[in-house]
Amino acid sequence: MPVLRWIRRNLVVIAGLLTLAYMILPNIVVMVFSFNKPKGRFNYSWQQFSLEAWKDPCGVADLCGSLSLSLQIAFWATLGATALGTMIAFALVRYRFRARGAINSLIFLPMAMPEVVMAASLLTLFLNMGAQLGFWTVLIAHIMFCLSFVVTAVKARVMSMDPRLEEAARDLYAGPVQTFVRVTLPIAAPGIAAGALLAFALSFDDFIITNFNAGSTVTFPMFVWGSAQRGTPVQINVIGTAMFVIAVLMVLVGQLIASRRKSNARN
Repeated sequence: MPVLRWIRRNLVVIAGLLTLAYMILPNIVVMVFSFNKPKGRFNYSWQQFSLEAWKDPCGVADLCGSLSLSLQIAFWATLGATALGTMIAFALVRYRFRARGAINSLIFLPMAMPEVVMAASLLTLFLNMGAQLGFWTVLIAHIMFCLSFVVTAVKARVMSMDPRLEEAARDLYAGPVQTFVRVTLPIAAPGIAAGALLAFALSFDDFIITNFNAGSTVTFPMFVWGSAQRGTPVQINVIGTAMFVIAVLMVLVGQLIASRRKSNARN
């Protein structure tokens, strides 16, 4: 039958579109319910279209405060994890030293280990050190958690670099610093950027490690979890929709810049 033949020819495309729809469906629900006018405190059933929540996204007490705190932690955790992860990635790829293989294996432990195990281990460490749980303990925990993801992204990029480009720069009398800044760093930049974006997303979204080590500090994921016990306010969906749209726009801008660079390189 023509229909069956068409399905067979386009099976991969159909499967991809269905998977994409399955992944995007929760975001669509969040977007739709950000325009809902709930009856009472619960926002789990559609009542009426309204822009009230969009006009006052900080209308719920402590929501924007927790959002600001999560953004601060994610920003500093991204900087710390990206700086340390980039240096570790270059060291593992470019240098030979003792215990290099062991470090290469240990760097993947945070990715393979269940988050609850790392969270409990870090809590035990902080309590034994007498540290007060709060902003700094969460930041340290997030840097440690994100570090392996940055190392993996940057390491893959560094391993694919052509060493002859750096050799050519040195042949043209460029010093080590000049070679790194003008040749090595621009080539490694996509991997560093990917690791940084991944670290920011993981840090901002994390709940388990944060919940163990936050003390009285309340981040945005913890605020959402606490609000869900009493009834999720519409403003949470507004914040989620805004962040989703911003992320999509960033991806589209990145794709546009990359396509323009490819077209310019061809010309």
